[in-house]
Formats: sequence, structure tokens, C-alpha cells
Amino acid sequence: MTSITINSQLSDSFKQFVTVDAHTEGEPLRIIISGYPEIKGETILAKREYVQAHLDSYRKLLMHEPRGHADMYGALITEAVTDDADFGVLFLHNEGYSSMCGHGILALVKVMCQTGTIQLTASTKVDAKVIKIDSPAGLITARAYRDNQGEIQASFINVDSWADALDCTVDVAGFGMVNYDIGFGGAYYAYVDADAHGISCDTNNVAELIDLGRRIKLAVMAQHSLKHPVESDLSFLYGTIFTSKKVTNPEAHSRHVCIFADGEVDRSPTGTGVSGRIALLHAKGEVALKQPIIIESIVNGRMIVSATSQSQFHGKQSVLPEVSGRAFITGKHEFYLDPEDIFQNGFILR
Repeated sequence: MTSITINSQLSDSFKQFVTVDAHTEGEPLRIIISGYPEIKGETILAKREYVQAHLDSYRKLLMHEPRGHADMYGALITEAVTDDADFGVLFLHNEGYSSMCGHGILALVKVMCQTGTIQLTASTKVDAKVIKIDSPAGLITARAYRDNQGEIQASFINVDSWADALDCTVDVAGFGMVNYDIGFGGAYYAYVDADAHGISCDTNNVAELIDLGRRIKLAVMAQHSLKHPVESDLSFLYGTIFTSKKVTNPEAHSRHVCIFADGEVDRSPTGTGVSGRIALLHAKGEVALKQPIIIESIVNGRMIVSATSQSQFHGKQSVLPEVSGRAFITGKHEFYLDPEDIFQNGFILR
């Protein structure tokens, strides 16, 4: 094979971005480590507003084709904004910015530990390294340690999560009546029992899941108003999560297929989604405190979640979920924006 050396020196007019890419249980995460200017704002929500107003073209560049794809997901690291935090993070996707992302937290922790950005000396969960992260949904406490095999184990305690509404019904155009619950686990989701409605959660049914997930989300939004007890910016329905008892792992409690943002399909069970789900299951008396369950994804990834404790969050009966999952580095990339590129904001095809 002929070896060719390409000179990488480019004009200063080219904008450069450097990312480390990873996945958690199959769901991608593009961690942006350089290329953005200073992100202004005294709080994480203020920083998110600043990025939305002034830097959104960068999100489109890195999430959309030809550099990304319709289901790409990103993490933009910021300085900490609270005294306890080690750093902050904003989460990006095809439609905009999410309030919290569990698979993103797990991948960030794994990448930082594996690259030596965060030093690990702990060898058990009891003395695990504590990493605190400012997210738009609140302060996240993650933990990491190396097990006896030297492998990095990561988990996080999510924000207060609760059952917001139970046993609701909505008429979905072209499908009929759909029963749903609404749970909050850092974002609001409508949870639909796929088995009860004859909906397959297999990979060969992705097109129908995207279509139904979008239609259910829009129908629920039209009839069910949401109000976060503290932050109005979090008062929106992020997606639809189909749940199923038809699992491939006999140890799994159930399967999740999350359709979020503009029809994105989560390859993982969804960190915020399993958090909302454990809150719903606990509210219904189906899962006890500290009882861990395995939830698998559409590609047979899995997350372990438990409700560690009960609490009160501004009038909401909530639980604090603990979530763990596996993450892996997939690459490091240098992306360039040619000032003459005809697709400055990229594009998305389904």
C-alpha cells in the first residue's frame, strides 16, 4: 500500500474544532474540547442561553451532516458555576440543547478518567472519586473507580426525579388512544407501554417508533402543560419513551426506546429516562428503594438504575436515582470549517 503524507497546514481563515468521541451503551457522544470562544453567563442556564443566541451555528456544524448525523449527540465543557462543581457541561443534539444527559455524564467521566484528565486512585465504590458537574438540570454527583481488573466503573446520582402524572390518555392522530405516564429525571418524558399498544421495540421497527414517538410527543404537548417547580426553562416535554417487557437479557427488568428532540433515537436506555422511570415505578409501588434494576436499550445496551432515597423537591415527592453504564472512547477528531463551504450549518437527512 502506498503511503501518502498530506500537509495539514491550512489557512488561518479555517475554523478548527477538536473533539473526543465516545459512546455509552451504543449512544454517541462528541465531546468538544476546543474551537468555541468564551461562553458567557453566571449560571449554566445563562451559558446555555448565550450559546443558543450567539454560537448555535457551531452546534449545527458538529451535530449535523456531513460531520455528524441525525442522531449525533454532543457535550460542551464549560467552567464550573457553583462552588462544589469541578466543571460544567452543556448538551447538544440535532434540534438544540437538552437539560441533562445521563449517557453523556457517564461518557464524560469515563473519558476524563481514561485520558488521565481526572486521576483515579480508588479501587472500590466505597472510596470512589467524586466528580461534581454543573448541568442545566442541576448539580450532578458522579463517582468513578478502577475495579480489580483495572477497568473504570462510573455512575452518577441524578437530580431529584419524580412521577409528574400517572394513567393519562391522549388521542394520537392516525393511531388512536394512547395511555401514558409522565416522569421527570432531569427532563420530562411521556412513557408509553409498547406491549399494551402492540408496538414492537425491535431494531427493525425504528421507522415506526420514530413516527409514533414524534406524534405522541406532539399530542401530549398539546393537551398536557408542564411546569418545573424551579426552572421555567425545563418546563417542556423532551421525548417519548416506549417501554417493553420483551427483553433479550433475562436479567433485565424492561426495555426502553427513547425518541427525543427532532426524532432522535437513543441507542442507550437513556440516563434521564431510566431516572424518570425508576421514579414512576417507585410511585406505583413496583420497585422498592435501593432496589437496582437493569433496563436494556434497542441495541441491547444496558443501564442499572436504583432509587437511592426519597426526598421532597419543592412540593414534589421525588427520589434520587443512581445510574451506571459502560462507555468507550471511539476516536479523536479535528474538524474544519472552510469559509467557502457551501454547507456552513450542515444538514440532516432521515
